[in-house]
Amino acid sequence: MEKLVREMLVKLGEDPNREGLVKTPERVAKAWQEIIGGNGERPGELVRGALFEAEGQEMIIVNDIDFYSVCEHHMLPFFGRAHVAYIPNKKIVGLSKIARVVDAYARRLQVQERMTAQIAACLMDNLEPLGVAVTLHAQHLCMMMRGIQKQNSYAVTSEMLGCFKNDPKTRAEFLTLIREKPWS
Repeated sequence: MEKLVREMLVKLGEDPNREGLVKTPERVAKAWQEIIGGNGERPGELVRGALFEAEGQEMIIVNDIDFYSVCEHHMLPFFGRAHVAYIPNKKIVGLSKIARVVDAYARRLQVQERMTAQIAACLMDNLEPLGVAVTLHAQHLCMMMRGIQKQNSYAVTSEMLGCFKNDPKTRAEFLTLIREKPWS
């Protein structure tokens, strides 16, 4: 990868031997390994490894999970917040695992629409709840830095499964609760 970055610098009209760029190929290679480190993760195993018995069937929400991803179309970042809810069916998962699932899918070359669906499907398949809801709000640098150049735009995607899809009241409760900010 370092060789490719060096070649890219040359193609961009830069001198890869100038002081500020000498170590850039190494730094870029290391950064990309971290940025797309989710390719090697198995999010389903994260969930299955942290299941606990539960009696209740009330909604559980992890709100405002910051994430950073890279658009597979332009290889530019998109970033935002995820809101994830589920209604247990005899099992709950450690709350931090929900954030880890979001990160595992975000740290890949990705599109927001697919990422939303992947998070929801992972939780539905491995936790087996009554339902799952996932909403992502994100800003895309491919829309902000190039092309249309709309600085304040953001995209919202959602995936509703099980009771969140079939019961309008459950869906409405989720959408209301993710708007509440307890520390505002």
